[in-house]
Amino acid sequence: FKRVVTGHDSDGKATVAISGPTPNVVELQAVPGTVFHEIWNTATSPAPIDNGDDPTCKPLQLSPGALGSVIRVVDIPPDSVQNSISADAAAQAFAEIGQAHASTGTANARHRLMHRTETVDYGIVTEGEVWLVVDDQDVHLTRGDVVVQRGTNHAWSNRTEHMARIVFILLDGRFAEGVQG
Repeated sequence: FKRVVTGHDSDGKATVAISGPTPNVVELQAVPGTVFHEIWNTATSPAPIDNGDDPTCKPLQLSPGALGSVIRVVDIPPDSVQNSISADAAAQAFAEIGQAHASTGTANARHRLMHRTETVDYGIVTEGEVWLVVDDQDVHLTRGDVVVQRGTNHAWSNRTEHMARIVFILLDGRFAEGVQG
């Protein structure tokens, strides 16, 4: 991806601060073909508007920090790859991205990569097709479809033999009373 980040020069004029490939690209060892392209993140809200350093130059973390946000692109391999991994490897995948506790997948789960985070996620399918898998339903999604995922137990199932790609914007959230399940 070409990533363009704006900023301000010493006179306060708008400028392009960064333009080039996304530097933090991580392929999960536990699930080959799953690739995270980290675009940007913020650590607080409101986000500081400054000329600070690139916040993506750090280890991959699935969820944003408290009051933070993340934008990333994720390549999702076919289920022939995802579901061929063991339940232990699925748990390891979440450990690789800094949130082992997010994994809810078990040997008898609807999908090996079921997980839940305390975030609101906007997911935009940009390539291929995927199925959003929640506890008792599946929803087929194609290019241009948008999911608003509000802290639910879920997985992304690619039932084709082609890579799928989703742009995700994640916002830190808090479970409302009675929703923690």
